[in-house]
Parts: sequence; structure tokens; C-alpha cells
Amino acid sequence: MTMVLYTPGLGYYCGGATKLGGAGDFTTAPELTPLFGATLARQVAQMLVCTGGDVLELGAGSGKLARDVLLCLDELGVLPDRYRILDVSGDLIERQRALLAQLPEHLSQRIEWIDGLPLTVTGVVIGNEVLDALPVHLVVWNDGKIRERGVTWRAGRFAWSDTSTTNTALLARATDLDVSQPYVSEIGLSAVALMAAIAQRMRRGMVLFIDYGFGAAEYYHPQRNQGTLMCHYRHRAHDDPYFLPGLQDVTAHVDFTAVAQAGVEAGLRMTGYTTQARFLANLGITDLLARMDTSSVAYTKAIAPVQKLLSPAEMGELFKVIALTKEAAEPLVGFSGGDLSRLL
Repeated sequence: MTMVLYTPGLGYYCGGATKLGGAGDFTTAPELTPLFGATLARQVAQMLVCTGGDVLELGAGSGKLARDVLLCLDELGVLPDRYRILDVSGDLIERQRALLAQLPEHLSQRIEWIDGLPLTVTGVVIGNEVLDALPVHLVVWNDGKIRERGVTWRAGRFAWSDTSTTNTALLARATDLDVSQPYVSEIGLSAVALMAAIAQRMRRGMVLFIDYGFGAAEYYHPQRNQGTLMCHYRHRAHDDPYFLPGLQDVTAHVDFTAVAQAGVEAGLRMTGYTTQARFLANLGITDLLARMDTSSVAYTKAIAPVQKLLSPAEMGELFKVIALTKEAAEPLVGFSGGDLSRLL
């Protein structure tokens, strides 16, 4: 999975094909409407008032979220010292640079691309659909045994191969999970490691991730016995990772319980967990929509995307928002109602 997603020049995220939007393979919230970034910026602003410092965006996609957040923060008068972007895709970085160069100079000059996590973090770390893009391990529970599912080459094609694992972290997590056998699912050690690394560097501020996923009890539910591994190609979802390797997205849902535990164990405080719909509603996305000129083309174009972001049948319920903080005790507006931390 690491190879097909991140091999320089060949991996899905490191090649030149269009990935986001109508011409790509999938659409993210920032691609749908700038109101998503403007609403998220309200939560970022609340934290920056408390902590100062920077915004660090992980996996900035096309750069539209950074643009929309910065424009709104400017309107609110709460700009970060720097808006830092950490992305592993050279192709996407070039697209981000081209888009963000169009911002007013007092905003564009705050943007900085970095190639690794800073040694210390003060301010806000945000990641929209980042955790689901990290490689996962496939695990098989059967007949009281735990095996890792890997890839082999057989009869001229790729095929699955289940073997015992020497990965102690993977085995420990798989052993802790109480699943009804036989069972196949994913364990996202990379997402856990990323959260732990951010938490260890956090001096004061907030880490906020938005992604599709569940708490562990729902993730490893008996009825989800084939896991969540999915692929996306030209806006079609399917479950064959061997179809056009390197040219399609391969992804898995996020185990938010594991992510939260990693942050707490590294010194952060669990502050909020809710659906994307409640998070955006708490921050007033419908108010932002209502402020628009109802006779304008922009208003007409914004209605359907906002409905998609909020609808339980679309992104509203499947997508979750999780926030962990350090030395920032003020209640977060985005979690003022509908908190689901009990499900972690």
C-alpha cells in the first residue's frame, strides 16, 4: 500500500494525474465549497486567540482549504504567524503553490512548505482526509490465529497471501481486539504513529482531524467482517486494490479510538468528537450560507454542496471530527453540541 500510494513518480499521490474534483477520482469537502474552509476557520480562530502560533495543515490537497481558511482568518482578524503545509506529494505541492500565489501578499507571505514535522508545535494542526490516506495493515483472525494479509505474485497476477507477522505493535493491537472469527480488517499503525508524533511535539494548541471512520466498537463490529479497504478511480468506489496499481486511490476508514488513545498517551487531552454535520452546524455554516445574496449564482451553487456536507446520507454522518488539545482548556465551539466521545 505504501508503494502504490507514495513511490516517487509512480505512486498514486506522487504521480501527475488529477486526483481531486470532477476531473479526478474523488471530491473532498474543500473542493465542494469554500464555505467548508470558512466554517473550519472559525474553530481555528478560536484556538489561535488562546495559543497564538502557527497553523500546520497536513496533506493540503489542491490548496483550496488553505486558501479558504486564510481568507476567513484574515476577515476575523486572527491570522497565524505562519501557515505551514506538510505534504509528501511533489505534484500536489506545485498545484498548491500555483493556487496560493494568487492570494493577497500579506497572506501568501505567511505560507511555508515544510518537509517534516516541526520539532515543536504551537497553534493548530489540521488534517482533512489525511488519516484515511495513510497505509494500513490487513489482518486476518481465523481459528484462533492472527495472520497478516500481504501480497504475492501467482500465475501472472497479484494475489493475497496470509502469513504470520513479526510486527510486535501490529500483533499487540490485533490481540487486544475482540473480533468474531473468521474476520478480516485493517489496523492503522501509521495513523497512530502520526498522532503520537504530533502530540509529542505539541507545546500548546489543538490537533483536529476530519475523516470518515468510526470508534473501535463500530469499526470492528461483527457485521463489518470484511473490513473497510476501498479504492477510488474516476469517482467509482470498488474493493479491488490490484486494479491499476498506482493510478487509483487505496484507502481505509479511520479507527478514531486508536487515534485518540495515541494522542492521550502522548500528553494531549481528548476535547471533542462528533459528526461533520454537527461540527459544521455548531460553527454556523448555515449562517454563512444565509449571509449570501440569495439571488446570486454563488448562492445557488453553494446550496447543494452544503447539503452534501451536512446530509446523513452523504458526508454528514460518516465523516467525523476529532480534536485533542494541550494547555488550551476553553470549550471548543465546534463541539458545543452533539459530542460523541462516549463512542470512542
